[in-house]
Amino acid sequence: MEQIQQSKIQELELLYKISSILNQSLDFENVAHPILEVLESTMGVQHATLTLYNRHTGEISIEIAEGLSSRQARKGRYKVGEGITGRVVETGKPVIIPSVGKDPNFLDRTGRGKDENRAFLCVPVIMEHEVIGALSADVQDPIESQLPEKLRLLEIIAQMLAAAVKLRRQAREENEILKAENERLTMELKDRFQPDNIIGRSSEMQRVYAQIDQVSKNPLPVLIVGEVGTGKGLVAEAIHYRSDRNTHPYIRVHCASMPESVLDRELFGSERGALVGVLTETPGRVEQADGGTLFLDEVAELSPNLQVKLLRLLQDGEMERVGARFSKKVNVRVIAATTKNLQQMVADGTFRSDLYYQLHISPIYVPALHNRKTDIVLLADHFVEHYCRIVGKNVRRLARTTINMLMSYPWPGNVRELENAIERAVLVTDEDVIYPHHFPTTLQTAETSGTQVSGNLKLMVEAYERDIICDALKSSKGKMAAAARSLSTTPRILTYKIKQLGIDLAAFTR
Repeated sequence: MEQIQQSKIQELELLYKISSILNQSLDFENVAHPILEVLESTMGVQHATLTLYNRHTGEISIEIAEGLSSRQARKGRYKVGEGITGRVVETGKPVIIPSVGKDPNFLDRTGRGKDENRAFLCVPVIMEHEVIGALSADVQDPIESQLPEKLRLLEIIAQMLAAAVKLRRQAREENEILKAENERLTMELKDRFQPDNIIGRSSEMQRVYAQIDQVSKNPLPVLIVGEVGTGKGLVAEAIHYRSDRNTHPYIRVHCASMPESVLDRELFGSERGALVGVLTETPGRVEQADGGTLFLDEVAELSPNLQVKLLRLLQDGEMERVGARFSKKVNVRVIAATTKNLQQMVADGTFRSDLYYQLHISPIYVPALHNRKTDIVLLADHFVEHYCRIVGKNVRRLARTTINMLMSYPWPGNVRELENAIERAVLVTDEDVIYPHHFPTTLQTAETSGTQVSGNLKLMVEAYERDIICDALKSSKGKMAAAARSLSTTPRILTYKIKQLGIDLAAFTR
């Protein structure tokens, strides 16, 4: 009798302590740990754990646990009906497991071990007839007759915690909703950043899109750097059409395609009578771009004289026509592109340093295709669809072997080379699937073409050398000097190779 009274007193003390903690705050962060600590010290249990049920994901996860590491707690995840905790949340009924080592339904996700001398108690946390979580604890070396009483006490504590747990669950779900909304808005922003004229979703291209969006908002010069065929012109167009100059002209000039005198007139125009046969004044591309954007492709090819003129345009907004006596003010934004290392050209003295620094205010580096491989299939699909519309074909897909081939090829010509290869494949195929044999042999690998390489390396190299030397001798009709020139070698070396390979020179002179 005295023992029962003592047990009741301990129970009342426990409930009083928990009630006092809850009266101080309903903030879960402030009450959860103290309550579980009191529960363990007073009830003689271990690993007191509170799990929450997420209505949106259908997952039950550990929110707080005494005596478990954060790694163990992260592993404590269950579906409704899964394991003991999942069953309690599903049924809303408490469960006693006298020996976790003997119960196959105890999953031990947290890795505490399935000790036969340990009991497990789990009760639902219920609020307004809805199961919102579960409260559980271990009992080491249990007296089985005492377990129902401990379970009853655990149920009372779970009911006392219900209001705080519900608020915690609402906060967590709201946080997940906000996180999902933030991710959605981030993706929308990425889509907004991505210009309509450029294909690519790789992280490398995402950086380019962010730079395009950034530089579009100001009138400063932009320098676009990248290999041939990477799409520098598309980046320049995207900057112009996303800027506040998009209703004004976008003028493109290729600086490497014209001699200096012609490019000078093309860019800056000419006055009447400035040159023989010029009877009218002619505005140049700079004037045509007034209010808009001037794109100078391959700016590294500008002569020193034209570099000076461009520098003046950038610094003062002024230009002079060929033969003019006075300068003219223009409002032009300059975007320049190059495949060359301008910094090295400055060091070599072939490009003005002051012009370089004017252009290099906002550089954009366009990645080579081999550095954005995740975009290859996306680009290929786009080009297939584009050229199918042009030629009136209905290619449905790329074969898996084709995709493997495209992904393994280094693409030295970048996107332009890929586009040309796809255009050819669409033209030559009579099927609704594009296979490797529809591409040039330079792209095909031994595996995709069914011609795996095997044999003696020395003999194979000699056979290749014999073939190209014989072709050269055929073209030159056996003339040694001409054949050597076509192979970029000397007659002496070619004579040595002919003897080494046993080629009959007389057969080509007949």
